[in-house]
Amino acid sequence: MKRFFPIAAALAVLAGCRAYTWTSSVPEDMRTVSVPTFRNETDVLELGAVATRQTLREFQREGTFRIASQDDAALEVQAVLKSAHPGLLNYKRGQSMRAFEHRLVLKADVSLVDRRNGKVLFDNRPYTAETTFFSDTDIVTARRDASGRLAEDLARQIVDDVTGYKWKNGKE
Repeated sequence: MKRFFPIAAALAVLAGCRAYTWTSSVPEDMRTVSVPTFRNETDVLELGAVATRQTLREFQREGTFRIASQDDAALEVQAVLKSAHPGLLNYKRGQSMRAFEHRLVLKADVSLVDRRNGKVLFDNRPYTAETTFFSDTDIVTARRDASGRLAEDLARQIVDDVTGYKWKNGKE
């Protein structure tokens, strides 16, 4: 009986793992992506370029996709950054109730296009990214620094959605 238990336990564990795969569900012919500069309709300067750069970095970090030129890519990620709204989280009572902790919330619409046939895989999917930042003196610099973290949050969401898309043999 003592010899049977470890074998049964190992078989049960292996049976639970039979559906797991170490490879990506993205078809080989769909693993190239281009990311043109995101259109920035916010009042945060250069946020479109920063969010584009972070999205490219996140695709490289994740590793499933290869970055390609627009002409050579199977997929294209398009985005419009709609708004970036600041909010106040915390005040300093000793300094005339001056805000020192802020929240920055970004709203964006993202589309994924199959460039091989022009099919839109998802169209204007809404995204919300957010971060917080502190500003004791220079709120402009603090907000600019926070925009990088905001772009990272958006990039992670986009790449997660693209890699998690329900692929079936190179098609939706």
